[in-house]
Amino acid sequence: MQQFLVTGANGHLGYNVCLLLKSEGYLVRALVLPHDDATRLEQLGVDVFRGDVTKPSSLEHFFNCGHPSETLLIHCAGIVSITNKNVAHLYKVNVEGSHHIVEMFKKYQLAKMVYVSSVHAIPEGEKGRLITEPASFDGGQVVGDYAKSKATTSEYMKKQAREGVPIVLVHPSGIIGPFDEGHGHLTMMIEDYLNGQLTSRVKGAYDFVDVRDVARGILAAALKGRSGESYILSGHLVDLKVFFDLLRKLSGRTRMINVLPTWFAHISAPLAEFYYRLRRRPPIYSKYSLYTISSNAYFSSAKAESELGYQKTSFEDTIKATVKWLSDSGKIKHKRVNRYIKEKLD
Repeated sequence: MQQFLVTGANGHLGYNVCLLLKSEGYLVRALVLPHDDATRLEQLGVDVFRGDVTKPSSLEHFFNCGHPSETLLIHCAGIVSITNKNVAHLYKVNVEGSHHIVEMFKKYQLAKMVYVSSVHAIPEGEKGRLITEPASFDGGQVVGDYAKSKATTSEYMKKQAREGVPIVLVHPSGIIGPFDEGHGHLTMMIEDYLNGQLTSRVKGAYDFVDVRDVARGILAAALKGRSGESYILSGHLVDLKVFFDLLRKLSGRTRMINVLPTWFAHISAPLAEFYYRLRRRPPIYSKYSLYTISSNAYFSSAKAESELGYQKTSFEDTIKATVKWLSDSGKIKHKRVNRYIKEKLD
């Protein structure tokens, strides 16, 4: 029977991958950090292992799983960052940690590996140009330390595949959806709006993809993806006005959200980062995220649709699922808004 090893299993995407795999009847081994609370993974019935991708010796027990010819690896572990803080640790995890994972994969001779990269690893080109999967990656052609770490590692994975290591790459766009206990910046933005703590937004648009669609795309890549190939897993290009109008509709809020002038958003970005650092939460916007929502985000998932059978959930259904999960999880403290959400979505 096929089994899956999932790194970064306690993250937003990793958890959704584990949830999907268990629903499909697969055996799952989940790698989480040594001090993480893995209760929700244990409740899924996955086998939880403690380890750190930056410390190869801590990974042995996770990889020593038996039946290597029937074992597939999904490498979700990584740091997603929209700031320029802790750059050294970012590279240590996203680049060096991924090298350690590949070495372990080769040592234990597993069947196949899916590396979760990002669309940020792909050069955007001119505004409005359709972005497809490149033949190679170069950290010097993308903007931001996070993007550079993903591009550098993607090229390393391509090189390994050319040398015969069975690796498939997937590139999700901006992931949103339920079960984000880590409070990623997009989830934080939605939560703060619903709780009345976010009263202003900026102008811009980006491609947002349902985390559950990405999980299904990853499983399809593991089963059907061609070694050495990249697959963009994008969703829908959405203007932030549409984003917040939908949230207002689902929450019953009557007050329109303010729109900050672009120049003011850029000046205030450091203050926003400092504010969320005091709250020990990821910032909802930064200089890098402001750049991102004004950049070209015209990503094509045609290759994944054709080769993997990849499909997209409607943006409205994704937002509904996210809002309902936040409400069901007790994260919406605004009583009137929470009551409205429950009446509308239950």
